[in-house]
Amino acid sequence: MTPLFGHDAAVAAFRTSMESGRLHHAWLISGPGGIGKGLFARKAALRLLAEGAGPPVALPGVDVPDEHPIARLVEAGSHPDYMLLERQAREGSGELVRNITVAQVRGLQRLFANTSALSPWRTVVIDAIDDLERPAANALLKNLEEPPANTVFFLVSHVPARLLPTIRSRCRHMRLAPLADDAMTSALECLLPDAEPQEIRALVEVGEGAPGRALAFRGLDILALDRAMEELAESGDRSNARRSALAQSLASKAAQARYEAFLARAPSMIARKARSRRGPALADALRLWERAQDLAGSATRLSLDPQSVVFELAGMLAALAPRQADG
Repeated sequence: MTPLFGHDAAVAAFRTSMESGRLHHAWLISGPGGIGKGLFARKAALRLLAEGAGPPVALPGVDVPDEHPIARLVEAGSHPDYMLLERQAREGSGELVRNITVAQVRGLQRLFANTSALSPWRTVVIDAIDDLERPAANALLKNLEEPPANTVFFLVSHVPARLLPTIRSRCRHMRLAPLADDAMTSALECLLPDAEPQEIRALVEVGEGAPGRALAFRGLDILALDRAMEELAESGDRSNARRSALAQSLASKAAQARYEAFLARAPSMIARKARSRRGPALADALRLWERAQDLAGSATRLSLDPQSVVFELAGMLAALAPRQADG
């Protein structure tokens, strides 16, 4: 399994709880996307199963050797005491469905119907609980309210505030933070052993503490995209030339990945610019950030026209400029 970088405090907290004999039955693991929440959940679940079944695990933290028999069973999808719930692929297209269904959650009853087989523990990983359709969330809540004996849930969430309060209240909440640059560098060097140091440095910069985000941006020339946004924020765009050029360059189907990167990075750039402002200028920048967040967050979900979305977001960036220079 891929190594986990940068979450030493979370690992230590889980190990302390596990070794105390008072392990909470449900862990809500939250934080920004791409920082390793799902990996942490899988590793913690596997370590718990491996420790219970033996042989003893000599590695520190939550790691388990790939050759450990429990690791092999989990990797093969055949461990009788482990279940992973995630969005499934559509037949034919391979695209992921929108939600984790109530049928998947109800399928957990097969796990709970029998006593654990290979160790005292049973583990359930849901990645991500944000993807549960409402009936599925209600079905899961019943399991959290009356947890089956010796069962531990690991619930990955990108936006825990949107979960049912009754689900949050039954979990121990563990917040993971974005990785520091040194941990990001180590993670990317591990994931991309053939990458040049210059590429690693660029990905560390655009990844903003999230290795998953950095990998998604690989090959998209994100630094050039950032330069275009920086020019808008610094020099403005009185003639609309810069906005129009950027919108046209990101409007085609071939540019879909760069368009999605722009949606992710434009609000972040506005937020960075806001941090250096005070008074009315700060208030104006925060209003722009809120508008950018709303538009970027709904653009894909509502299938908005990419060219129009980019033009509008670019206008928000241009509005940050100290003065409106000619484009």
